[in-house]
Amino acid sequence: MELINDINLRLFQTFLAVAHEGSFRLAGEKLNRAHSAISIQIRQLEDQLQVKLFERTTRSVKLTEEGAKLRDSLRKAHFEILYGLREIREAADLKRGQLSLASSSHLASIYLPPILTEFVSQFPEIAVTIRELTSTDLYEAVKKQEVDFAIGPHTEDGAFDFTPILVEPLVAVVHPRFMATPNDTVTWREISAFPILLQAPQTAMRKIVDRVLKENGLETTNRYQFIHAETIIAMAEAGLGIAIQPSTRVIKQPLLHARAIPLTDPTIRRAMSLIRLKNRKLSPAAGHFAKKIVAEIRRTSGYPTDEVEGA
Repeated sequence: MELINDINLRLFQTFLAVAHEGSFRLAGEKLNRAHSAISIQIRQLEDQLQVKLFERTTRSVKLTEEGAKLRDSLRKAHFEILYGLREIREAADLKRGQLSLASSSHLASIYLPPILTEFVSQFPEIAVTIRELTSTDLYEAVKKQEVDFAIGPHTEDGAFDFTPILVEPLVAVVHPRFMATPNDTVTWREISAFPILLQAPQTAMRKIVDRVLKENGLETTNRYQFIHAETIIAMAEAGLGIAIQPSTRVIKQPLLHARAIPLTDPTIRRAMSLIRLKNRKLSPAAGHFAKKIVAEIRRTSGYPTDEVEGA
């Protein structure tokens, strides 16, 4: 330790440059120093270490056995220093700054409140912005880098990286006026005989419903359209029509009159994911929050591994 304390660390920098370039002249050009200065610094380092580091000839400069060992040791030390500095910088970044995410209103209202509360309590200096968007706008916000990441419906779009966090079946919210004594399940064909309450066309749920009806040759009349899922469920409770919703949405919004019945023929399971722009590296704060969201929603939902339906 005393020997290291006595050595000017710039001598190690000069040594590594010569070892890498294999030339005093090239090392001098790299470090913007004179050839003679490089030679003097290497001689000083050899004198202090009391070992010969290079074999010098008129044509080349080669490392001695001791020089090779010093080079390898300094490279390891350099890596450790850079790694330590990166950890310090990331720890500092994690305690301040800002991050933004987009979310479907479904996930934002059901899963995010406790996760965000804990995160803000742990990192009070980080400003968090959450945008509730439809699936179409959500993907666009991620693609334009208006948000760091999003949580919403899983798709097969190659522009994004998806980390599944939740898989849930769709259910029909049915008022007794349509089915006084409903079975434990109901088919899409059965509900198509009644008015269906729909969400806006740009939402993932609307796309699923329209596709399933079309693929199964089903038509329904007097379909009503609303923007928010809460409104649709309220209308189903009033008996205006039948709502089709993810199961967790209904669990979090208890029904007083209508009943949530699993849909079959076909059974549709919707996948929700954490969505990032492909090859985009998240900031330390955003990365930490994203990992927390994935872990907590998977834990809360049970994250089943059944067949999923990409929305």
